[in-house]
Amino acid sequence: ELRGIKISNNEIGRVGTQSLGDALKHNTTLNRLIIDHNEIGAVGAKHLGDALQRNTTLTTLYLELTTIGDMGAKYLGDALQHNATLTKLHLAYNDIGDVGAQYLGNALQHNATLTTLDLEHDRIGDMGAKYLSDALKHNTTLTTLCLKYNEIGAYGGESLGNALRHNTTLTRLHLKFNQIRDSGAQSIGNALQRNTVTLILS
Repeated sequence: ELRGIKISNNEIGRVGTQSLGDALKHNTTLNRLIIDHNEIGAVGAKHLGDALQRNTTLTTLYLELTTIGDMGAKYLGDALQHNATLTKLHLAYNDIGDVGAQYLGNALQHNATLTTLDLEHDRIGDMGAKYLSDALKHNTTLTTLCLKYNEIGAYGGESLGNALRHNTTLTRLHLKFNQIRDSGAQSIGNALQRNTVTLILS
């Protein structure tokens, strides 16, 4: 039985992604799909999102550098509100901004299986961080959130700190190369004094 497929760097576009999505709707063995470095775009993300609403075996999906943008994040966020098996979603280098973060944040308020969300090297700012922070106040399954190399400032850092006062499941928060400044760091530091979970902050 085929359990994993890695087809990175293969010039796959929306047509190829549609075929993959159609296959995922019926496949019952695949649990890992890596499609990094392909220009699937938002339309490709929609095909995969539609598939995720029906697929019950895929647990890991890598979509780094696939040009999905905010609309692609919307389609995947919609899928996460219905999918109950995906645990790891990697969306680094996808030009996802505050709007995309809002869609993903909304999804996290309903999803009960995702444990890892990687948004490294996107363009999420303060409002995007706020949307994700609001989700963290309610989400009880996410353990790793990667926001390295984004555009999060002091307000976003303060929002994340406020979320950590309520969240009891996140164990890894990656914020390297943002601009949370003193007030953001202070908010996170204050939260860590109250948070009972061992949190790795980098």
